[in-house]
Amino acid sequence: MTETEWRRRRLTSELRRDPLSGRTVVIAPRRAERPGAPRPSVEPVTEEELETCPFCAGREHMTPPETLRLPGQGAAGWKVRVVPNLYPAFERQEVVIHSPRHVRSFADLEDDEVELVAEAWRRRREVEPGGYLLALINEGRAAGASLHHSHSQLVWLAEPPASTTGEAGLDRASIVLERGGVVLACPYASRVPYELVLVPVGELELRPLLAALGEGLRRLRTVEGPVPVNAWLHTGAAPRLEVVPRLTVLAGLELAAGVYVNPLAPEEAARRLREAATGSRVRA
Repeated sequence: MTETEWRRRRLTSELRRDPLSGRTVVIAPRRAERPGAPRPSVEPVTEEELETCPFCAGREHMTPPETLRLPGQGAAGWKVRVVPNLYPAFERQEVVIHSPRHVRSFADLEDDEVELVAEAWRRRREVEPGGYLLALINEGRAAGASLHHSHSQLVWLAEPPASTTGEAGLDRASIVLERGGVVLACPYASRVPYELVLVPVGELELRPLLAALGEGLRRLRTVEGPVPVNAWLHTGAAPRLEVVPRLTVLAGLELAAGVYVNPLAPEEAARRLREAATGSRVRA
């Protein structure tokens, strides 16, 4: 490698700081060219998964007694159930089962199921008002999900996380779509490829926010195929829903120094996701 080539490689990186959290991100497109770079993936469906999933309709006896059933009570006909977490990390922790069907992603939910998930989050917050309710979604083993059936976690914390205040850093180039009073965008200092933030315009309404989440995940799947994902909702003065696809592996720099290396510029990620509305796979 010549000195000119080496200098050109160095100049392709850009240092950014997130205005919300203050974290440091290095946008380094050349990192995507590393040979053997690991990429987490979603495992294919197995017969064992389908035969033993405790969240599917007809296996209600395999979960703890439910705390909420929507659209109503009764042995049949539910679309969303809320049950205590069988292996909680906190004293108050519940699981929201998004569908009686064995669907693996929030992107696969029907419109009425999305609405009922939003209703379940709202009702459980009202019934258990103490503390800070953190609603989160993990999809895929690499994102920490022990079961593939689409579900979310409700965790009551003693106080809000440190990153719940301040406005998300957005610009026009990073916006993917604006719909139903929600802006979906790739943050200016995205930690990972295709990181998303969904910000309500005006007051927080869960239904349009979760509908936009489903659209964003469908576009991501169009671009990259099935991807492990973490998503969580922050409420308060600056409500937003954050989505972190697990397309890269956190290494020593991220864990030791809190400096994230992102091989895909957020503006490019947003462009691909905008074009994904056509339904065809989009690449550079």
